[in-house]
Amino acid sequence: MSAVRVLPAGPGALLVELASGESAEAFHAELLRRRADGGLPAVREIVPGATTVLLDGIEPRAVAGLVRRLTSWEVPPPRRDAGEAVEIPVVYDGPDLADVAGAWGVPVADVPRIHARTEFRVAFCGFAPGFGYLTGLPEHLRVPRRATPRTRVPAGALALAGPYTGVYPRSSPGGWQLIGRMPGPEVLWDPGREPAALLGPGSRARFVAAEGAG
Repeated sequence: MSAVRVLPAGPGALLVELASGESAEAFHAELLRRRADGGLPAVREIVPGATTVLLDGIEPRAVAGLVRRLTSWEVPPPRRDAGEAVEIPVVYDGPDLADVAGAWGVPVADVPRIHARTEFRVAFCGFAPGFGYLTGLPEHLRVPRRATPRTRVPAGALALAGPYTGVYPRSSPGGWQLIGRMPGPEVLWDPGREPAALLGPGSRARFVAAEGAG
């Protein structure tokens, strides 16, 4: 496990800085495991980021001791087979398929097959309600953002950028590479459901190729 830096982030809150996204995923998974096992003091929220994890609502008397413990943990890699995977139907017909195929060095027809056979995990959420940053593609399949972002990306667009895959829960500008679309993206965020987000941090997900429609 790489070096861990723990910083105060307000009363009863700590920000844990990690060296990489992979380290942050692993640390977040370890925090959830230890909390479930009763190995953490009362912590109201655990919020992962790209290379950080925020702990909020810590009992004041436990903060100093928790800092010492966090920096001494041996953290194993996160288990990608833990929990049932959420299946996300997608139509692989995005406008950037050819560009992604070129970056991967494969025929266009191979992009859906490679992507759909990958096991993904939600590293963290952000950008828009219901948007999960999913990791799982190996490093050699990572693609850069588009040189010129689009002014409008439709809801349901399946997109790639750097180490992440994501599905836009609503229309917005965006610079990711679009390789497909999810029919019925409103299920990604439902305020009347608990939890509201279909894809929460730590969730497993896999994409299932669906027939083109609409």
